[in-house]
Amino acid sequence: MINLIRAELRKLFSTKLWLWLLLGACVLSGGSTALLIGFSDQAAASPQSGIPPVESDAFSQLALAGGANAVVFFLILGIIGMTQEYRHRTATPTFLVTPKRGQVVLSKLLTYLGISLLFAVLVNAVVVAVALPWLSAKGAAVSLSGENLEVLLSSIGGAALYGMVGVGVGALLRNQVAAVVGALIYLFVAEPILRSVSATDGAYKFLPGGALESITATVGNTDLLQRWQGALLLAAYGIVLAIAGWVFAVRRDLS
Repeated sequence: MINLIRAELRKLFSTKLWLWLLLGACVLSGGSTALLIGFSDQAAASPQSGIPPVESDAFSQLALAGGANAVVFFLILGIIGMTQEYRHRTATPTFLVTPKRGQVVLSKLLTYLGISLLFAVLVNAVVVAVALPWLSAKGAAVSLSGENLEVLLSSIGGAALYGMVGVGVGALLRNQVAAVVGALIYLFVAEPILRSVSATDGAYKFLPGGALESITATVGNTDLLQRWQGALLLAAYGIVLAIAGWVFAVRRDLS
C-alpha cells in the first residue's frame, strides 16, 4: 500500500495541476473572506442581510469559515486523480501491476484524503492571515481557540472529505469531463435549486452542501443539522461514494 501511495504522489506532482487548484482554492477562500470583512459594515447595517456585527463572535466564525468556499477545488482534485487513469489510458497497466483493483482505489482514497487535508490547512492558513489582522483592525477580539478553532478544523475536515468524495465520483463515472462537469452542475445548480424550492428545501440539510454548511459558521439559517451530525453525514457521503466507486472499479472491464 505504501508503494501505491508513493506512486499516486508521483503522478500527482508530475504535473502543475495540483498547484493551480491549490492557488485557486487560496484565492477563492482568501478573496471571499476579504470581501466579507471589507463590506461588513454595509452588510451589518442592513437587517435583511443576516450578517452579524463585525465585533461579534458570530462574525469572526463566519469570516474564519471562508475555507469552506473552496471545497469545489478539492472535489475536482479527487475526481481528476481517479479519472486520469482512464483519460490517459494508464488504468490497464496500473491494474496489471496491481491486480487487486480495490487496493489501487483505496490508495487513491488515502492519497487524496491526505493531500486534501494538507492543502486545506494551507488554504485555511490564508484565511487566517487575511481575517485576523483585518478583524483586529476593526475592533474585533479574535482568537484561534474555542468555537473559532472548531470552525477552522471543520473547514479543513470538510475539504478533506470532499477530496475523498471526488475519488468516489471519479471511480463511478470514469469519464473525466463528465465527472467534473456533473459535479459543478450539482454544486452550483442542483443544490441551490433544491434549497430555493419550498417543496425540497427541507431536504437540503441532508445534502453534501447542507452537511458542510452545518459544520461551519453560518448565520440566518437554523434549519440545519447540528455540527457533529453534519460532520458524520459528510463523512458518510465520502465513505459510501468511495465504496460504490471501489465496487464499480473492481467489476468493470478496462478494455
